[in-house]
Amino acid sequence: MDQSCSAQTPPITQSTPVPIIGVEYCASADPLQLVMVKEILHISDGNFEVTDSVDNVVFNVKGKIATLRGRRVLYDAAGNPIVTIRKKIPSLHERWEVFKGESAKSRDLIFSVKRSAMVQSETNLLVFLANNNEENFCDYKVKVGSEQSCQIYIRDSSTEVAKMCKMETTGSIFLNKNKYSVTVNPNMDSAFIVSLIALLDDIN
Repeated sequence: MDQSCSAQTPPITQSTPVPIIGVEYCASADPLQLVMVKEILHISDGNFEVTDSVDNVVFNVKGKIATLRGRRVLYDAAGNPIVTIRKKIPSLHERWEVFKGESAKSRDLIFSVKRSAMVQSETNLLVFLANNNEENFCDYKVKVGSEQSCQIYIRDSSTEVAKMCKMETTGSIFLNKNKYSVTVNPNMDSAFIVSLIALLDDIN
């Protein structure tokens, strides 16, 4: 039986949509429940299929970043590229950049991500939107927990906008698949959240 994320605190409701990638990806008045399925031990290792609560495909993630010219692309259900994730080279603090569509041009940068420390036991990520030039503060923070889980917060606050955890299923073991439950809070950009989780999966 599927085991989804255990309830912690009630979701924080954003009063208006937060369209980081696009307003069309902002969740409705209710939390959006997604399932990310990753094939393992397969030539396509690294690819994700993302479905909603009624098993409709919402996104696909293809590719890997962990090579010199590696990239991951987030596609919509129709196969249109939404964003491309690349590792910035060279990069002192190991930085990743996310661009519109399949672009790699600075004018198409949406946000960038870096580790919160060079050496640490946990992989916590700091997210900076493209218009945050000074980077005196992060716009979002990804806090990684145990058992392949994470929470995404606004800046350094306790305001959670999304969370992810691994789903333990008997079927997924035999099918060589990893399944993750993702909850996106109301009015939050689901494409942004999925791209962050896809990035986190690759660098871990």
